[in-house]
Amino acid sequence: MEGLDSIHAWTIATVSTVAAACALAGSFLVVRRMSLLGDAISHAVLPGIVLAVLAGGRPGGPAVFAGAVVAALVTAGITDLLRSRAGLAEDAGAGVAFTTLFALGVVLVTALASRIDLDPGCVLYGILELVAFDTVPVLGLEVPRALLSAAVVLALSAAAVVLFWKEVVFTSFDPDAARAAGLPVAAVSTGLLAATTLATVASFEAVGAVLVVALLVVPPAAAELLTRRLARMIALAMTLAVAGSVVGYLAARHLGTNAGGMIAVVLGLEYLAAALAAPGEGIVARLVARATLRFRVVREDRLAAAWRAEEEGKAHLPPRTLVDRAAEAWLVSNGLLSRERPHRLTATGRREASLVVRSHRLWEAWLGRHVAIPLDHLHPPAEWIEHHLGAGVRGRIAAELAEGKDDPHGRSIPPEAPHG
Repeated sequence: MEGLDSIHAWTIATVSTVAAACALAGSFLVVRRMSLLGDAISHAVLPGIVLAVLAGGRPGGPAVFAGAVVAALVTAGITDLLRSRAGLAEDAGAGVAFTTLFALGVVLVTALASRIDLDPGCVLYGILELVAFDTVPVLGLEVPRALLSAAVVLALSAAAVVLFWKEVVFTSFDPDAARAAGLPVAAVSTGLLAATTLATVASFEAVGAVLVVALLVVPPAAAELLTRRLARMIALAMTLAVAGSVVGYLAARHLGTNAGGMIAVVLGLEYLAAALAAPGEGIVARLVARATLRFRVVREDRLAAAWRAEEEGKAHLPPRTLVDRAAEAWLVSNGLLSRERPHRLTATGRREASLVVRSHRLWEAWLGRHVAIPLDHLHPPAEWIEHHLGAGVRGRIAAELAEGKDDPHGRSIPPEAPHG
């Protein structure tokens, strides 16, 4: 049992290190909007791996690693060539390059199946469950080869990011300004390409092409939704990648399914949770903001209706919908409408209502002067804009309409009431 637990522990350590290395490189791909490059590299290394194995290299060995790196660099070179010479967009060039090279790799695997020991399934899905059996001695301890490769790549990438942090950040967000400031934008981009290539190649055999793409893109994309600071985004992306990998592996072990596929599913669920819960840009936050705006509009409509009713000496119209009732209850509880029925505007409520009515009538007056709209068509646009005019805009409109204090219907425009 101890041996089995040791195997799982080594596997979890390996996939966690792979995930952290991929998330670190992928964070810069995401902020640069170059995520497809990671997809291209992860697929296009296949012909390099096949040719290296055909030349006598063993899977996981240095020759295969070198072949994969060469194939990845060729992919990047073809992508850049198609962009600079053929005029293709970068994402289109990457799509052409990686699909062609990946297809070439599949053809080579199929045609040379009898001469090479390479399983196409492992190329796509990896052999994560078996990485603990391919070890190398390190200080007397048998360490998985994939873990050692990923740890070296992670250490090199982290050191490069720390040493060249300012250059990396500047060129990631404003390459034109960085170039004008004399920074080596091309060198930084090449370094990012190299880091992505190393992370991809180091991860490829263990987790496969599908999971490499997921680890490069999904955690950084989820982290980008949750924070706007790059350093925090990188740390959060690495945390999400490691957590998703551990949870996915343990879930796959419990369910008896493919570990790489389950990890990708967990990463997708993390992104869904981030998309739902992200502050400001998240689905829930936007729904709440929309509902809050709608409720404010209904409250202000109720106040404006009460103001007009009192202006005309009419009864306050009762609420017609549940939202109207909720808005009226809110106005009563916050002291803008009186508690006794029929409700009447309090002093605070009258001040707030006059601002809404003033915005409405000022906008009607401005439209009536500048836009050829019939009088009976002025109300709808003014009813919408009345909720969005601030004091500054109202002041500019009032200054332009200084000679008149009535709206186009002959109704007086309330004066600007001070807040507080």
